[in-house]
Amino acid sequence: MIRTLLIRGMIAGLVAGLIGFGFARAFGEPSVAQAIAFETQHEHAHEHEHADAAAPAAHSHDHGDEELVSRDTQAGLGLLTGVAVFGTALGGLFSLVFAFAYGRLGALHARGTSALLALFGFVSVAIVPFLKYPPNPPAVGNAETIGPRTALFFGMVAISIAAAVFAVHLQRRMAARHGGWNATLIAAAAYIVVIVVAQVALPRIDEVPADFSASLLWNFRLAAIGIQALLWTTLGLVFGALAARELERPAVRRVAAA
Repeated sequence: MIRTLLIRGMIAGLVAGLIGFGFARAFGEPSVAQAIAFETQHEHAHEHEHADAAAPAAHSHDHGDEELVSRDTQAGLGLLTGVAVFGTALGGLFSLVFAFAYGRLGALHARGTSALLALFGFVSVAIVPFLKYPPNPPAVGNAETIGPRTALFFGMVAISIAAAVFAVHLQRRMAARHGGWNATLIAAAAYIVVIVVAQVALPRIDEVPADFSASLLWNFRLAAIGIQALLWTTLGLVFGALAARELERPAVRRVAAA
């Protein structure tokens, strides 16, 4: 059954990736193009300010930084490949988590379990890290800090996932003593406390140029979180439907036969 669920999860992830690509192409790429134009304009202005001293270096820079992949390819086939691969991999991991959680979250059926896991995933993997380290478009951020920024972002993701797992475990242990509703409130409060402490303790990163368009930055980040919301929603709904066909129809047929 695990193999079947894994295949269905990858299919659901691929569907989610394709839908996410359409959203990214329509709403994310315009912001990326504007950010690249801003960066190019800044570079040209800087070169003009230092034209006399930097003319030879600028000439050699033009020859050394030729695009290996065209912008159209990056925004088309490259974006499609990246989002599709990410969605497929995410769907495979999601199916494994579902296989472990199914039947352990109360009386939820396959669709309910899938939807709940997708909600947990969206909050812990997308929303919480986004609040601390939101994504930035091109022209924002120092190239020398990419490594530390990436490590901090994935560190926030790891803390959020670990806190979510702890909260679920805490809720299950306390449900018998305090009731399901109270146990859920206590577990949610524990998760929030861990996340608040982590976000306060981790260093803050703010490398947005002072003259960068606030509306452009907002539109890019809104598109980024919109892609994540679409990916997780589609994954939860599509995988839930596919998993229900695998897990619940045999039981229905047995009842009908009896």
